[in-house]
Amino acid sequence: MNDWYSDGALAEYCAAPSTALAVKPAQLSYAEAASVPIPALTAWQGLMDRAKVAQGDRVLVHGAAGAVGIFAVQIARLAGARIVATASAANAEFVKGLGAEQVIDYRAARFEAVVEPMDIVFDTVGGDTLERSWGVLKPKGRMVTVASSDTTDERVKNSFFIVEPSGIQLKAIGDMLQDGRLRTVVDAVVPWQQAPEAYAGTVHRSHRGKLVIAVADTQL
Repeated sequence: MNDWYSDGALAEYCAAPSTALAVKPAQLSYAEAASVPIPALTAWQGLMDRAKVAQGDRVLVHGAAGAVGIFAVQIARLAGARIVATASAANAEFVKGLGAEQVIDYRAARFEAVVEPMDIVFDTVGGDTLERSWGVLKPKGRMVTVASSDTTDERVKNSFFIVEPSGIQLKAIGDMLQDGRLRTVVDAVVPWQQAPEAYAGTVHRSHRGKLVIAVADTQL
């Protein structure tokens, strides 16, 4: 993973510091490998470094079927947490298969009326979902959001973060992917000519996992 603020992701080649690299797990295709670094590191750093997730914690993951959400559910589960997730009804069984004990259909129910007090909320949605999440935290609960940076609310400022490259963490994630403790999900692979549509959100997808853009004609 290159620095978040660097240009050039849609290129056949890029220059990267060794500290941002890890070996691709042999069992992953190149498309699967491409789907890992940003979302998996985001979930890892949000839960492990910032929220300090621990055995027995109750964790609420918003957007649990998305690219970051699928890793947040799995990493929290591996840490021994009990996970409640929000997702569409169509993705409920998929998210339970990742490790969530309870999945709330965000279109049918307001999560704050259903969940018990939470130790951690991991938010990938922002907006009204984030605002309503403060009320479900325990008095010493921890909020982590990756979806809301433009705000004057000090609580949100303190909870928001942007993922950083880490070859060490990426290697640990790769090891867990290699031995089956983690899995990634590729939503769709589109050619680079459709990159504008991919970023605009107009390509067909299932909204499970990560959308991957194939820059070069290679074995995916």
